[in-house]
Amino acid sequence: MAGNGKLATVFGGSGFVGRYIVWSLARKGYRVRAAVRRPDLAGYLQPMGVVGQIYPVQANLRFADSVARAVEGADVVINAVGILAPTGAQSFGAVHADGAGRVAKAAKEAGAARLVHISAIGANKNSAAKYAQTKALGEEATFAAFSSAIVLRPSIVFGPEDEFFNRFAAMARISPFLPLIGGGHTKFQPVFVGDVGHAAAAAATGTGDSGTVYEIGGPEVSSFRDLLKATLEYSDRKRLLLPIPFWMAKLMAALTAPLPNALRPMTVDQVRLLQSDNVVSEEAKRDGRTIAALDVARPASIDGIVPAYLERFKAKGQYAHYHP
Repeated sequence: MAGNGKLATVFGGSGFVGRYIVWSLARKGYRVRAAVRRPDLAGYLQPMGVVGQIYPVQANLRFADSVARAVEGADVVINAVGILAPTGAQSFGAVHADGAGRVAKAAKEAGAARLVHISAIGANKNSAAKYAQTKALGEEATFAAFSSAIVLRPSIVFGPEDEFFNRFAAMARISPFLPLIGGGHTKFQPVFVGDVGHAAAAAATGTGDSGTVYEIGGPEVSSFRDLLKATLEYSDRKRLLLPIPFWMAKLMAALTAPLPNALRPMTVDQVRLLQSDNVVSEEAKRDGRTIAALDVARPASIDGIVPAYLERFKAKGQYAHYHP
């Protein structure tokens, strides 16, 4: 990790995807400024580099002054801020759209050489889901302020801290069934969070074409049903997969709206997202705008990563297989 004298600012550096971007940049020798709302809770990032290489700073995408301070002197900027459900002032529009525009504008004014923006496959202004709408608006705002930016659109991202496999494995602990929304036919191309972090760091440090949107997926396309079956297999649980039509799933999600997001199985917006496949497009494959172009030749598979962190959900505990 020999230092290269350059500085990278990572917005959302303490988040699920952001922490892997921070680690990847540190491995490339960058000093990393992790711009987060609560730097007092981001100290765990510092051991990812040598002493003084990684340091959290306070920034909130809703406040332009804090964004501008966070990018001062930065050679590269990465925006990895995203939310799965709105909470208070942290709305989809404020974070995904307006916040993305503020980061791009500040990065341009600070003279950053490269800007990488993390969006999502399915970003579409015409989508029925607010998440997808605002992701598309964020891409638009990013390119409007920083035309040479690189946008990464991952499919569903998995890893030890994910909100997919962990959530459904936790649900299987207490529920006699898992909800097979829309019959479980929706297709995904899950990508390992470590590969997303590596791809983002590569894009920020010279790999990839400026002004381009890359679609980031893993090596396998799986249906929602396949992913739930894998979750049960890895957590050693036997549960019924109960088909639930989209309209009923939306009703159930609406009825649980008063609950905290951590306790809700799914929001109405997430059900709407499940009505469209979430895979790398044929156009992106044809144009070479995939993860392979961002220095990830062999992305990790679900089978190679997920079983290890779902072991803790097994009925007899994480270390049961060590018992005689």
